[in-house]
Amino acid sequence: MSAGNETREHWSGPVGFVLAAVGSAVGLGNVWKFPYITGINGGGAFVLVYLGCIAVVGLPLLIAEMSIGRRSQKEPVGAFSSLAHAGRGGKLWGIFGWLAVVTAFLLLSFYSVVGGWTIGYFIKAVSGTFTPEAAASSGEIFDTFVSDPVQSTIYHAIFMAACIGVVLGGVSRGIERAARVLMPVFAVLLLVLLGYSLTLDGAGEALRFMFYPDFSKLTPAAVLEALGHSFFTLSLGMGVMIVYGSYLSKQDSVFKSGLAVSIADTLIALAAGVTIFGIVFSAGKEPGSGAGLVFITLPSLFAQLPAGSLWAAIFFLLLGFAALTSGMSILEVAVAYFVDERGKSRKVATLTFGGIIFALGLLSVLSFSVLSDVHLMTVGQGDELKDLTVFDTLDYLISNWALTLGGLGVALYAGWGVSRDDLWDELKDDALGKAGFAGWFLITRFVAPVAVILVLLHSVGVV
Repeated sequence: MSAGNETREHWSGPVGFVLAAVGSAVGLGNVWKFPYITGINGGGAFVLVYLGCIAVVGLPLLIAEMSIGRRSQKEPVGAFSSLAHAGRGGKLWGIFGWLAVVTAFLLLSFYSVVGGWTIGYFIKAVSGTFTPEAAASSGEIFDTFVSDPVQSTIYHAIFMAACIGVVLGGVSRGIERAARVLMPVFAVLLLVLLGYSLTLDGAGEALRFMFYPDFSKLTPAAVLEALGHSFFTLSLGMGVMIVYGSYLSKQDSVFKSGLAVSIADTLIALAAGVTIFGIVFSAGKEPGSGAGLVFITLPSLFAQLPAGSLWAAIFFLLLGFAALTSGMSILEVAVAYFVDERGKSRKVATLTFGGIIFALGLLSVLSFSVLSDVHLMTVGQGDELKDLTVFDTLDYLISNWALTLGGLGVALYAGWGVSRDDLWDELKDDALGKAGFAGWFLITRFVAPVAVILVLLHSVGVV
């Protein structure tokens, strides 16, 4: 039986969905994390494994989330509860839906703080902060910036206000309309930066590093890192693609739309990698320059380039757009729950819970100043132990536990909780065909859960 909600908003068409979904997927993970983890894992061989993981794990899970959303016409809590047969766990699957909503709340609370940093750094770039004289002090500039609670709160508020403003407009007139503007501008900015990077002395070395596979540098840990990033980069495990899928028309192809999102997201990640490594190698730096790549290393490198402030401004504007398109999709998960399950109006849900997320984010803002000595967790092994602040704790729990468990829930639910007949009924008119559907279902039922469990065990240091 097909679930349905006749009054539910929908995308204007597949292009609107793809732009919104790519906007959600293209976030700080593409522009910062992918180049960073590629750098520390040796380059080309890691990229090749990552592409394979996107095809074998990421895309199948993306199709699963979109199918669950469109079949149920609900947000994660409703979707995980309404499709499962009683003999397969029934409403107990709703736990994974709740996990997705809670994950969205917590993730956006600290993601918005980082999004605010991109605004602040764009302003710094425009005002000429990144001069050759300041190149050596980029670390001190960042520390001073984040330890100012008033400044960080203002930028955090601006970012959350932008997310709230978009989501207030609804699906087609808010999220889709914003994506139709932001994503083309993002693409143009990225192409401009890529073109500039390819003119630098380090361009050839960057291309070799990214696309020449040296398998001697590939470790089992790198394979699991690529596997984990292959579904995190597609906004999987947090309910976004379930919500976005629920707004997808029955006439649109889930497979074609999911494939378009996967390809676009991957191409953007590769372009960002070449861009950043071109700049890094031109300055004679090492590609695995650490987690401070975006806010410490790159500003220092931009400062040493001709017209460095201009290129830094373009980069942080691009980064801000990427953060915004992801942030508004995460907020939509929480809003959709309160609209669908609690009967709240979109306006009330967005303003209320956007405000709650903003308030929760203040704890992360203060983690770098008045709460810097408050440590909630200690993680690590042996002598390599690290005390985590509120900001670090949220980042650790979401990145290493919540998103991975969410991805596991989707794989198990699509493979074991939902009737195969229901899924086939949802996808039979799609471009997969019977053979493609059978292959996708086997991967979702058997391969994806094992892969996600391995990622979970790796992220917590077991394997």
